[in-house]
Amino acid sequence: MKVLGIDIGGSAIKGAPVDTGTGRLLADRFKIETPLLLSPTEMADAAGMIAAHFRWRGPVGIGFPGVIHGSTILTSANLDKKFIGCDGIKLFSKVIGRPVALTNDAAAAGLAEMRFGVGRNFGGKALLLTLGTGVGSVLFFRGALFPCELGHLPMDGRDAEKRVAASVKNRKNLSWKEWGHRLGCYIDILEKILWPELIVIGGGVSAKHAKFFKYVKPRVKMVPAEFLNEAGIVGAALWAERERRG
Repeated sequence: MKVLGIDIGGSAIKGAPVDTGTGRLLADRFKIETPLLLSPTEMADAAGMIAAHFRWRGPVGIGFPGVIHGSTILTSANLDKKFIGCDGIKLFSKVIGRPVALTNDAAAAGLAEMRFGVGRNFGGKALLLTLGTGVGSVLFFRGALFPCELGHLPMDGRDAEKRVAASVKNRKNLSWKEWGHRLGCYIDILEKILWPELIVIGGGVSAKHAKFFKYVKPRVKMVPAEFLNEAGIVGAALWAERERRG
C-alpha cells in the first residue's frame, strides 16, 4: 500500500509518501519549519500543504506529539494547548480532503523501527525513546504496541523531558558528556520501572549517538534507531495501513 505519512513535531511538520511493504520513502520528504506555535487550524493547513505538495489522493497517516484516544487529542505538551480536546481526525481530514489515521508520534516511530528497523524479528520487550523538542516513548512486547508518556515522569522535581530532551541540550548548550549523564540517569529510572530487554533511541539526535552513548550505562543493549528522523513518517503510514485493514 502507498500511504502519505506525516510527522508533526515541536519545531517542524514533515511528510512523504511511503511504500508500506518495504518502509521506503517514495519521494524526498517535504518539511515545513514551525518555529512559532501553530493553532490547530494552522497546523491542519500545514498538513494540507504537504498533501498538496505530493498531489496526494490516497490514505494519510499522521503522528502527533500527544496522547490520542480514538480520534481525540488529550495532551499537547509542546504545541498549542488548543489542540487539547480536538477531534484530530476530523480536523486534519477536513483540510486534507482524504481519510486520515491519527496516532501518537513516538508510537508511529516505534512501528517503523519494530517492523523494518532495529527491532525487526525481536520478540522481547523493547522501549523506544524519541529525543527531540520533548521525549516520546513507546513500549513493544511480542507485537503489541503500548504508547506511553514517560517524558513526563518526575526527575529532579520537573518533567523528565525538561531535563533530557535534545532541545534542552541545545538551549542550555550542554556538553555531550553532561547531557549524556542526564540521559543515563533518566534511562536508569525507566529500567528500574519497566525492565526492557532492548532500548532504542530515536529522534534526529540519534544520528550523533556516538557522541553520547558512551556516557549512558544501561543494563541492556541500547541502539540508535535506523530510520532516524524518517521513523515518524514511515510509522504514521504504517498506522494508516493498519487502521484501514482493521
